Amino acid sequence: MVTKTIFRKITKLNDDLELKINEVYDDDEDMVKIAEKSLILIDESVRNLKEMISPHHFETIAEEVYFFKTLKPQFISKFIYYSTILDIESHKPNAGNKALKKYYEAEQEKLKTFYEEQAEFYSYYRREATYLDQKIFVRNSYDLKMKLSFGFYNFDTSFTTSHDHLIARFLASQKLDQYLKKQLENIGDHPVGKSLSPLVWSASKVGLIELVYALYQMRCFNGGNIELSEVIKFMERSLDTDLGNFHKTIFEIRNRKQGPTKFLNLVGEHLNQHFMNTEGE
Repeated sequence: MVTKTIFRKITKLNDDLELKINEVYDDDEDMVKIAEKSLILIDESVRNLKEMISPHHFETIAEEVYFFKTLKPQFISKFIYYSTILDIESHKPNAGNKALKKYYEAEQEKLKTFYEEQAEFYSYYRREATYLDQKIFVRNSYDLKMKLSFGFYNFDTSFTTSHDHLIARFLASQKLDQYLKKQLENIGDHPVGKSLSPLVWSASKVGLIELVYALYQMRCFNGGNIELSEVIKFMERSLDTDLGNFHKTIFEIRNRKQGPTKFLNLVGEHLNQHFMNTEGE
């Protein structure tokens, strides 16, 4: 019961962190500054996470595996991602498109090399295998037959397992790959004009934000490897609407008296009614 309460706190901590990072994107367009500000926020969240977990004794092995395989990597992957972005963007050449293209392609090669070096464990991760979990996602337990980090013995064993950091690196690398592809696509391209989509959102804007945020939390866009602000901007362009301060709206949705899923419930009711009315057709 205690662990479940902690897991709920961790989920809220991660949700709040993502909202704060998205607010950083709203306030700035310089990726170096965005990365720096985001890292400060992430560092604070990871410290809070460590305070919760380091002294905690998990009630079951399954709970410990879930934390180190699923929950903790969500935080550490953000730190790895923005640390790498900061390094990439602060060292990129102040030159023409050809040099810039070569620079970003070299960063893509680094990702490729990482995946090749971790091919065996990446296969385990991609297949969602579990047969090694009790050895590699439980504190003070590891498999010497598997490749371990050279700095493994320098880790804080109360907050680290042998392979949770690699899961975080996989998550960060997926997001970095998307970022690098986008940068390469933008080189030499002209800004995209206003969307000519025939679709216009005609329901409430609060309802759209509720729907988009629900899909975002389910990792329906790019497997979760995208910022909420990017999804919102895409929806605004595609549906010719302005969603304004969506962070404030999400806060209000979360705390409203009638519950946070008012629009989603309405959608479900309408769909069920439609199927009932057309049954047998």
